[in-house]
This record gives sequence, C-alpha cells and structure tokens, in this order.
Amino acid sequence: MTSAEIAAAVEGGARTAVLPLAAIEQHGPHLPLSMDADHADELAVRVARKLGGTLVLPTIRVGYSPHHLAFPGTLSLRASTLEAVCEDYAAHLADSGFRRLVMFSGHIGNYPVMREFEGRLAAKLAPLSLIIFPGSEAILGAWRDAAESSGLRANVGGHADIAETSIMLALHPDRVRTDRLTPGYQSDTDDAFLDRVITEGLKTFSPNGILGNPIGADTAIGKACLESVTDLIVDYVRSRGA
Repeated sequence: MTSAEIAAAVEGGARTAVLPLAAIEQHGPHLPLSMDADHADELAVRVARKLGGTLVLPTIRVGYSPHHLAFPGTLSLRASTLEAVCEDYAAHLADSGFRRLVMFSGHIGNYPVMREFEGRLAAKLAPLSLIIFPGSEAILGAWRDAAESSGLRANVGGHADIAETSIMLALHPDRVRTDRLTPGYQSDTDDAFLDRVITEGLKTFSPNGILGNPIGADTAIGKACLESVTDLIVDYVRSRGA
C-alpha cells in the first residue's frame, strides 16, 4: 500500500494494526528456516480479514531462538532486542491514526519473551491499546485437534512436526523436502517443556531438530491448523473488547 492508501484506510475505519512475530531458525532436514515467518505472514492476513478494519504490519521475521543456535543457519535476537524492535515498530502507529495493536507469534519460542515484556510495552505505547495473544499451549492444542481426524494426534510435538509440515504443504509445497521426513523427539510439549528447551537447547533433546513426527503430513491438516489458530487469535482479540 502507498502512504495515501493507508491514510485513506485509517480514515475509513481501519484503526487496528496486526504485528506478526516469527523466527528464522532450523526446522529439521525437511523444512526451510523461513517456516515460522511464512506461517506468521499467512496468519496475519487471515486474522486481519476476519477482524475487519485491520491492516497488517511487516512480519518481524527474526525472533528469539537461542535454543536453535546449535543448528547452522539459525538467527536469533536477544530478548531485549526483540522487545525494542516491537516498540520501534509500533511507536508511531497512534500518530497515523491507529488505536489498537494486535500481536501474535508464528514461532512458539517467542511467547515467553512476549509475556514478559507485555506490561512494559503496553505502558510505552499508550494511548495505543495493545493486545498480545498469549496462547502457545492453545496453538498446540489446535494442532493436535487438526491431526486427530487423521489419527495422528501423537505426531504433534510443536516443531517441524506433522502440523508445521502440513502448514507448509498448504502454503508452499515446493519448499517441503518430502523425501527427508523423519521422526523427532516425542514429548508432551507444553510451556514447562518449552522452558526446558529454551534453557538447555533443542539439540539436547532432538539431534535432528524435530519435536514430534512430520510423517503423515498433508494439505488438509495444514488448512485445518491455519483455520483453527486464526480463530483462536480472532476470538481472543474480540474477547478483549474488539
């Protein structure tokens, strides 16, 4: 969009901005490092369309990924840097006429950082209203439900698993190395386990960089995952007074 087009959209009632966060990090031998950023790009557009009156900001593509640095190619911002980048992205939105900022992450590893800085960021951005979707465990639950219909719920592990592989098949099938699908570390992934992964590094648990199992991935599961997580984010925003 041009500057004039954005001004016209705001004047016409588009007073909400969506800021997707992501990561550039390894996703096993079969998915590109852009997985989380590609995912976040798509979710942001879907969320904006469902909310209405909403414009999408450019995805913050590099996120908080120190637990993936043992794998070549991974990039990572410090938690303080990610917070500062979010602040700088949003600092002048109110000047342009926006009243609300919605943030979510296509990379589950960003959520602990986002929860930690939410209060500080909200104070700095006032009078802009800030809504950060908090549900990393809810996302995993939605992915498990999507895989349930194929009898592959156990293959959801949260990273380069059947869910993320299916999402990439739905978005960019040419980027999935389908001849390299292999199981990874199987665990009940929740926020407590995620804390261990961040502290100890993913390679400690999974030498191939996968949590879960990508085998059985298909486009239908990917579409179901995208629809479910979009609804989770939209419902949360609406529950906060949208």
